[in-house]
Amino acid sequence: MSWHRGTLVGFDLETTGTDVENDRIVTAALVRLDADGAIAEQRTWLLDPGVAIPEQASAIHGIGTDHARKHGARAVQAVEEIAHAVAEVLCSGVPLVVMNARYDLSLLDRECRRYGLPSVDERVGGAPSPVIDPLVIDKHVDKYRKGKRALQALCDHYGVTLDGAHEASADAVAAVRVVRRMGERHRPVGTLPPAELHALQIRAAAEQSASLQAYLRRSDPAAVVEASWPVIPRSR
Repeated sequence: MSWHRGTLVGFDLETTGTDVENDRIVTAALVRLDADGAIAEQRTWLLDPGVAIPEQASAIHGIGTDHARKHGARAVQAVEEIAHAVAEVLCSGVPLVVMNARYDLSLLDRECRRYGLPSVDERVGGAPSPVIDPLVIDKHVDKYRKGKRALQALCDHYGVTLDGAHEASADAVAAVRVVRRMGERHRPVGTLPPAELHALQIRAAAEQSASLQAYLRRSDPAAVVEASWPVIPRSR
């Protein structure tokens, strides 16, 4: 059975910003969708990230510092639960769908390091796999299409409804439904076994980064675009 016709688990984070090395998790969601598209199980977390949440971030996901401090779980406890839950999914062999996995999984990795917890890599005994990233796949199968490729744009393009954008569980569900449509529409991708699809995305992400880097270096010779996927290696 093709991967897009089976069970998939969506994962999403909402955070304090876009810096993998320094920003923090504010909310997280893991949502399991059955083959028929129904939500079978979901877990959500609200964290007190231990730092002030910038107004720009609050404007996107709707969580302010006071609310997070009053209602959020201790970050170390929640990060442990999130990493454990993600590792459980990966160890089960069910594909983990993560929009822009390079960011979410790398930030989770850094949060584990921040609190002295085992990373997802350490929990599963290697790099997280199989991961399915709608952003990487879309750029691979439709590389010359113009326009934005954020989750809302992909939902519009593939005919998926996104209710409550930038709410972690809603984004996780939408990411799963988008990749199902991709698998249906683009058969060379949809018929690959999950392990082979994961390997294809490693290559595709590196190629996409190299292309963007070459473009940026037209105006900035020192521009560097990260090529690793789905987790950016830690700096020493």
